[in-house]
Amino acid sequence: MAEQKSTALAGIRVIDLTQFESGTSCTLTLAWMGAEVIKVEPPLRGEQGRHSSSEVGVDSLYFIQLNANKKSVTCDLKTEQGRKLLTRLIECGDIFIENFAPGVIEKLGFGYETVSKVNPRIIYASIKGFAPDGPFANFLAFDPIAQAAGGALSITGEPDGRPLKPGANFADSGAGLHCTIGVLAALQQRHTTGRGQLVEVSMQDAMINFMRIAYAAQAMSNKPARRTANQSIFAGTAPSEVYRCKGDGPNDYVYVYTTRAGNKHWHNLLTMMGRDDLANDPRFLTPQLRAQHSDEVDALLSEWTRTLDKHEVMHMLGTAGVPVSAVFDTMELSNDPHLRKRGTFVTFQHPQRGELTIPGNVIKLSDTQVKIESPPLLGADNEAIYGGLLGLTNEELSELRNGKVI
Repeated sequence: MAEQKSTALAGIRVIDLTQFESGTSCTLTLAWMGAEVIKVEPPLRGEQGRHSSSEVGVDSLYFIQLNANKKSVTCDLKTEQGRKLLTRLIECGDIFIENFAPGVIEKLGFGYETVSKVNPRIIYASIKGFAPDGPFANFLAFDPIAQAAGGALSITGEPDGRPLKPGANFADSGAGLHCTIGVLAALQQRHTTGRGQLVEVSMQDAMINFMRIAYAAQAMSNKPARRTANQSIFAGTAPSEVYRCKGDGPNDYVYVYTTRAGNKHWHNLLTMMGRDDLANDPRFLTPQLRAQHSDEVDALLSEWTRTLDKHEVMHMLGTAGVPVSAVFDTMELSNDPHLRKRGTFVTFQHPQRGELTIPGNVIKLSDTQVKIESPPLLGADNEAIYGGLLGLTNEELSELRNGKVI
């Protein structure tokens, strides 16, 4: 077991064979909760995400977003000595996580059956683009591929336009967070059974889970859920749209939404706009009627929002009990003083890039506070893990280095 600390996952050791985003977002979340995450990487080049940058010899900003609070060891799993090292790590691990392309982990000799024999208590987690027992099992998948396969593109865009990829990486990080849920459940069950188990997540499945309300829309119409632009997936209410505000920036907009369940939001909105005279307008008496006259509703709001900046509109309507948000861009969010104080964004010193700010742990546990630590440079923890944890001597470490095993 890892050294005990006062965190939710104190004493839990993760053997991390992940790369890019889906697997690394899972191990990052576990690290934020206090687990000791040992990232096992190929010597010299490291995991592929380290090089998603044009700057040679410097860890990519992509990699840095996903690997804080981890430790890094290097290990050539194509060598017998490297496989022995990983086997020893597995023996003292609680969780093993991989998201290689289909078949890779098995070729390396560390499929579920093999690992579970080495350590029957270990939780073995695997993330793939598609279900291993399905027709696309051997297909490669990155975030946009899984979003297409999971239905997200089919409902994103204008009704008469082409399918569009949502901007957020729902499939990658979404699969990682689904995997985290499975790992935590398996750890809980291990308290009862004493055994580990296989946690399996596909990115396509994760996207389908995010699409539940689209399937409600399908059930209502008995047709595929359709693209509705900024409208509700049910296309049953107005306003439900972004409205231009004062300013000419690309995000000088505000999103306003009113419920289909009644008129309270609508009446509050009319009052704030100084248009109580429309409260009994026959075009707008019910949510259904407002949806039928959405163009007129949108014109009415647009005329008003253009006279104010997006922050003013958000404050006025939010205070009045109308669902609303300014369209915040990434710079506005990362510089927000409250979000920084809350830990939604965290700042640290990176040994190569200096001071950096990244999204932090958004899951708040009252009894677990994990201080941000910079993502590790490649192999930064070889001595501490191989020497301190596994007990290798300096001579053995030198031999492994000279043989390019680590």
